Amino acid sequence: MTLTTIIFAGILTYLTRMTMIALISRDMLGDKIKAVLEYVPSAVFPAIIFPGIFINDFGTFIEMNDPKIFGALVAVIVGYFSKNIIATISAGLVSYWFLIFVIFN
Repeated sequence: MTLTTIIFAGILTYLTRMTMIALISRDMLGDKIKAVLEYVPSAVFPAIIFPGIFINDFGTFIEMNDPKIFGALVAVIVGYFSKNIIATISAGLVSYWFLIFVIFN
């Protein structure tokens, strides 16, 4: 039952998203809609990332001296200056690992 539900949900999700891509061409959208849609990834990405940084396993806010916050700050700074997603992720991970394995260990 669970596997069937997962497969059905996957197919339904794929079809609903694919029909939007297949039926609406880029020329059908107005300039304002295109401008608004360009901000969707930058609006959704923090909503996905921020709970992982600021909320612990128990659902409460973490302390301000948590290494995740410092790793996120390094990633934000590197991302702002480099404009490169790979460099941003790498810098955030390396700084986080350095903090948890060297500084806070």
